[in-house]
Amino acid sequence: MSGTTPPVFLVDRLPAGETTVLDGDEARHAATVRRLRPGETLVLTDGAGELAECVVDTVRPGRDATLGLTVGRRWHEARPEPQVVLAQGLIKGDRGELAVELATEAGVDAVLPWQASRSIARWDDGPRGDKALARWRATARAAAKQARRGRLPEVSPPVGTAGLADRVRAAAAALVLDATADTRLADAELPRSGELVLVVGPEGGITADELRTLTEAGARPVRLGPTVLRASTAGAVALGALGAITDRWS
Repeated sequence: MSGTTPPVFLVDRLPAGETTVLDGDEARHAATVRRLRPGETLVLTDGAGELAECVVDTVRPGRDATLGLTVGRRWHEARPEPQVVLAQGLIKGDRGELAVELATEAGVDAVLPWQASRSIARWDDGPRGDKALARWRATARAAAKQARRGRLPEVSPPVGTAGLADRVRAAAAALVLDATADTRLADAELPRSGELVLVVGPEGGITADELRTLTEAGARPVRLGPTVLRASTAGAVALGALGAITDRWS
């Protein structure tokens, strides 16, 4: 639900002066897709928490589109605490990208693709795996802009279960979504700060060996509710719950 908030456009760095020019792909999107006109407002962000509200002065549409902008107020978007890292089991087709899109809109701070035992999708080393990772990153970028976020979630290269266990050990806490767990997410003890790893398995679920490895590394199995969610939506639902029961949305 975007309401009437100004659209967000990503730049390498925020302008230092009172005026600037937006060009490249972002300008083409602003002029052609958003059809922004002089007098309208937009927001520039570097994707790392720095934002600036700008008024459009001029618009030159076309292939080499540019927008002349007057820079207004600037502000900093702090990182939410705790910072949630979604360890998303690889899932087939575009459902993996859907998982990233929904989690980004729900506020995830980072995404760690996980090559689980039951993952049908396989990200092989080389061009095929690079393309899959690039799609997840592009999805996160687009979803962050749609959600009017000032911070882009980092999408890391994929890891196996051993790599995921290392991330769990280094985190302040880690939760594994498991529909059979005795503890509800709402009842789990959560850190006030630091990194919280949220593990979502693939379509076939997490194996007993994987669950044992992750729990030995410090993760705790939790369940969301009475129903079983798709691998593509579970992360976003859990992020919504975490936003309500922690200070992340305060």
